[in-house]
Amino acid sequence: MRTFRPEVGSGRWPGRISVPAGFPSPAEEYLEKRLDLNEHLVARPEATYFVRVSGDSMIGAGIHHGDLLVVDRSVDPRTGNVIIALVDGEFTVKQLRRTPLGLELAPENPEYTAIPLTDDTDFLVWGVVLHVVHKV
Repeated sequence: MRTFRPEVGSGRWPGRISVPAGFPSPAEEYLEKRLDLNEHLVARPEATYFVRVSGDSMIGAGIHHGDLLVVDRSVDPRTGNVIIALVDGEFTVKQLRRTPLGLELAPENPEYTAIPLTDDTDFLVWGVVLHVVHKV
C-alpha cells in the first residue's frame, strides 16, 4: 500500500488513494508494469516497419493472411531469412534460399512455386521479417 501526505498548507491531495478493506491480494506482489510491445518487437525504430500480409504463400512458416509482420530494413538478409522483397515491381514475402542453381524466393506452401533469382530478375530485398503478430 502506498501512502501520500498532503503538502502542508496547499490543501491539495496528490490524487486518488485506494485502500483495501479486505485481505490484500497475494497476486498484487506479482504485478508487472504495463507491457509495451515496442520494447519487445522493435529494436531499431527508425528502420522498423509493420507490414500486413495478403495471401497464403507462407502459411507453412506460420504467416497467415492478415498477419502483421515486423520488418527491419537495417538487417542484412541471409539465406534462411524470411524477407520482404520487391520483385519486378511487386512486393512479396518469401524465404530467401540458396539452391545448387543459385538464390530463390521460396514460399512455404506447396501450392506456390519458388521464384528463382537470376541476372534478369528485377529484385530488391526491402527488409527482413523479425516477428509475426498473429491473431489466434
